[in-house]
Amino acid sequence: METGTDARGPEGGRTDPATTAFVAHRNLLFTVAYEMLGSAADAEDVLQETWLRWSGVDLSTVRDSRAYLVRITTREALTRLRTLRRRKESYVGPWLPEPLLTAPDVAEDVELADSVSMAMLLVLETLAPTERAVFVLREVFDLGYGEIADAVDKTPAAVRQIAHRARAHVAARRPRVDVPAAETRDALDAFREAVETGDMRRLLDVLAPDVVLLTDGGGVVRAALSPVVGAGPVTQVLARLATAAALRPAQINGHPALLVELSGKTDSVLAVRVDDGLITGLYAVRNPEKLARITHETRVSR
Repeated sequence: METGTDARGPEGGRTDPATTAFVAHRNLLFTVAYEMLGSAADAEDVLQETWLRWSGVDLSTVRDSRAYLVRITTREALTRLRTLRRRKESYVGPWLPEPLLTAPDVAEDVELADSVSMAMLLVLETLAPTERAVFVLREVFDLGYGEIADAVDKTPAAVRQIAHRARAHVAARRPRVDVPAAETRDALDAFREAVETGDMRRLLDVLAPDVVLLTDGGGVVRAALSPVVGAGPVTQVLARLATAAALRPAQINGHPALLVELSGKTDSVLAVRVDDGLITGLYAVRNPEKLARITHETRVSR
């Protein structure tokens, strides 16, 4: 998955077979790790660990470099995921995935865009670690049961059962209708104009009555410590942005979203879920640690 940065080899100018294979599959490996972890920073750490292990492998014993690299990445991501789950238990306020600026080709791949959306990543958070790995490898990347079994140290029969259980779990919780990007963009345009002009009545018109706002400040910056539910309460929170913030359209996690800027600096990333033309979910990431990557990329692109 192109995430707004170039895929670079870990050793810059090296062109040996190990580096060539790693660079060729780097975007795939990053996406596997990111979908398992919901964190770009942790996904990059997993790739570093993958490279260290891969660079020590005797390539003459490797029949399929892609499968071998996916296996290493999956195992490293599983180890990190179990650590992250313990860390999230003490997280201050709602936890949201680290947002990613994504290239247009991600949005064009509807299945991939859906799998990295904020809404879907939050659903994946409700899976057990092995279930999440199996679901990502099978449903998103269509890997065979045997290949997945090698990656998660299970038998193919066990992987089939886990895949069936994870698929049913996700189906019961995921958004039931795929919303065209144009519909999301139209809702966001109306939302942005209402917020920037301070037209709270118009804002109420674009929010669903039971809209839910999740704000992730990580205990570092001000944010609601529990979900804000209902168009009225959500509008009251958003009123604080009126006239003070600049809202810039962006492609986040494969879908239209907004960068919220205060005093010329990225204050938060706002992703949405749209149903029947109304915004039903708002996901505001304010934790500075989760905005570091986007802040850097937007600064470079200007």
